[in-house]
Amino acid sequence: MVGSSHEALHRIFQKDPTLLTRALQRVLHVPFPEPRQIAALNVDLTEIEPVERRVDTLLRAETDEGTYLFVIESQGKVDDRKRGSWPYYLSYLYEKYRCEPVLIVVTQNSATAKWASRPIRLGFRDWHSLTVRPLVLGPDNVPVIADEQSAVRDVPVAVLSAMTHGRGRQAPAILESLATALQTIDDETAAVFVQFVDSCLADPQAKQMWRDLMTATQYFWRHPLAEQVREEGRVEAKAEMVLHILEWRGIEVPDAVRDRVNACTDLNRLEVWAQRAMHAEDAAELFAGE
Repeated sequence: MVGSSHEALHRIFQKDPTLLTRALQRVLHVPFPEPRQIAALNVDLTEIEPVERRVDTLLRAETDEGTYLFVIESQGKVDDRKRGSWPYYLSYLYEKYRCEPVLIVVTQNSATAKWASRPIRLGFRDWHSLTVRPLVLGPDNVPVIADEQSAVRDVPVAVLSAMTHGRGRQAPAILESLATALQTIDDETAAVFVQFVDSCLADPQAKQMWRDLMTATQYFWRHPLAEQVREEGRVEAKAEMVLHILEWRGIEVPDAVRDRVNACTDLNRLEVWAQRAMHAEDAAELFAGE
């Protein structure tokens, strides 16, 4: 199960490797040759020494012009340590596989995209021993797919659009179009894409809208994410019950108590609090002995 936007931003290329070449050609306008085959490789770059180095996603593309390695890094913020690690990744992979490595950085943040796109030059001012030029996919160049026809035409790109643009005023149109497009592909792939988008939506309103759109779809309820949503719904309902019992009995509920109840994610603990609320004379008695 995908647990974060960082993971989803690169794993979408594992789910649909052909999306990467389409992004290179259509978004970044890089004339990359059409691959005959793309295969996922081991992402572990650990050496014999006890220093672990791991890329996010590593793919090998066979083309008529040669074999290439796609090194895909999901980047959430500016991190100047990448100035050393990214050149290392590319050099190590070339030495190991003897294939040309291509670094792709995927981000949801415009400032991070601008930072990541700057060439990394190692050496002195007038003679660079090594230059790394990442290709960056982010909110400034990934197209906004906000109409159903475009989303249906290329569902993986529509998913990437939702993952990088799913916030603000454009979010409803993007998510609604994608929800319709997902119904045109197989259920298993759609369920994975649902989770990728859910993991990347940082805006609470957009995330709730996405979950509301998805609750009506059959494939969504067969996915592990569905159980998470159902569990969250049960927790929220139980927390509301605890507070409603106190209010119904005329017991004042201070903000501190309300916040603690609403913040609790333990269904069993909320059940205990609900039972205590039936007999408590003060809201603070919910937490007696804790």
